[in-house]
Amino acid sequence: MGKHGEDLGVVAGLVRASFLVNAVYAESAREYGLTVQQGQLLCVLMGRPYGMGDLGATLGLEKSSLTGLVDRAVRRGLVRREPDPDDRRAVHVVLTDEGRDLAEDFYAATCRRVDDLAAGLPATDRDRLAALLGRVVRDNEVPTVFLDVV
Repeated sequence: MGKHGEDLGVVAGLVRASFLVNAVYAESAREYGLTVQQGQLLCVLMGRPYGMGDLGATLGLEKSSLTGLVDRAVRRGLVRREPDPDDRRAVHVVLTDEGRDLAEDFYAATCRRVDDLAAGLPATDRDRLAALLGRVVRDNEVPTVFLDVV
């Protein structure tokens, strides 16, 4: 199993699907002048502002990598740091108006592209795939990096 046109096992299917989605995501990011990590940052922040600790955990980044990512996004005018009202030592990372506009456009375009990957499946198969992937994500407590698409 696993050659072109043949059924794949779970491992090969998930790994190859992740490569496919990552390639689509990277292509979309490039077209919007973003790195993949910048695209992820913007998509995460669409939901709400994050503190640096929670943001690092959600994106799977070490503190120094996250600081550099946020610094570059601040310089581009996409995000800003705001003081945490509950902790003077902490900050929240918030989308600017420009960042929100870019995030919404990037998100919508990327959703369309990823959705198109399964366009050849009948609706019942798409629904079943969504349910199965949702269970895998929930069972493995994957943080929300991309909002659910209805």
